[in-house]
Amino acid sequence: MAKKKSPLNIVQNSSLRRPEWLRIKLGDNKNFSELRALVKDQRLNTVCESARCPNLGECWNRGTATFMILGEICTRSCTFCNIEVGKPPAYDLEEPQRVADSVKQLNLRHAVITSVTRDDLSDGGAFIFAETIRKIRQKKPGCTIEVLIPDMKGDTDDLDTILDARPDILNHNLETVERLQKALRVQATYRRSLFVLEYAKKRGFVTKTGIMVGVGEEKEEIVQLMKDARAIDVDILTIGQYLPPSKQHFPIQRYYHPDEFSELKSIGLELGFKHIESGPLVRSSYHADAHVVK
Repeated sequence: MAKKKSPLNIVQNSSLRRPEWLRIKLGDNKNFSELRALVKDQRLNTVCESARCPNLGECWNRGTATFMILGEICTRSCTFCNIEVGKPPAYDLEEPQRVADSVKQLNLRHAVITSVTRDDLSDGGAFIFAETIRKIRQKKPGCTIEVLIPDMKGDTDDLDTILDARPDILNHNLETVERLQKALRVQATYRRSLFVLEYAKKRGFVTKTGIMVGVGEEKEEIVQLMKDARAIDVDILTIGQYLPPSKQHFPIQRYYHPDEFSELKSIGLELGFKHIESGPLVRSSYHADAHVVK
């Protein structure tokens, strides 16, 4: 039996050329311009910009965005992510209200709230997550709310703080298969992430997770991840192509064809996921309003 390569020995595949189906269109219409102006005016951050999401143009043209709270500096150094790493400043207690005001002004039907990881805070930023949910409920009562949260170090008190504010969807990403976790998520673990999702499900919430492919995983490992997620009754799964933000980030190993994404979706649906978004440009918040399980 051949010995599997260590993920730390993976090197950049310099022969790869980006295929046609990964061509990205930037936004340039009225909705795009208005949303960018609003975000700047309200002194907000969006993961769309900070993470260089390939769907920024499409989503902003549709008038949707994922708000990133708790600043724009992360305390973790994931090797796939473009968000700045360092020592964050104190958080802004007025930020939840500004997010809520923006949600109302944009007339969103579904708001996605995520954050940098704040291991420097005693509660991991749980209070600000909860306040943001509450402020949106007050300002835009009919809007459904999805939170894409860090693992909160697996602290159930902090998870309860967020869940007690009653988001409609609790999203936490596994990001990659178990074998490659340490190479991509240096300060996180696969089992802790599964625990976060399982804890939220046991409290009665709709749960969601996302992964990226093309970092050296095998198909069998993706299927095993799906089985692990379904074993704790995760409802929604997103699968997208990894695109390294720069040559300094974790190297891409291959591009998946759209037909492969369709195949993975079929496998996941057979395993019992209620909704799967699977495609080259899919990210956690892509078409997030369609992920609300009625």
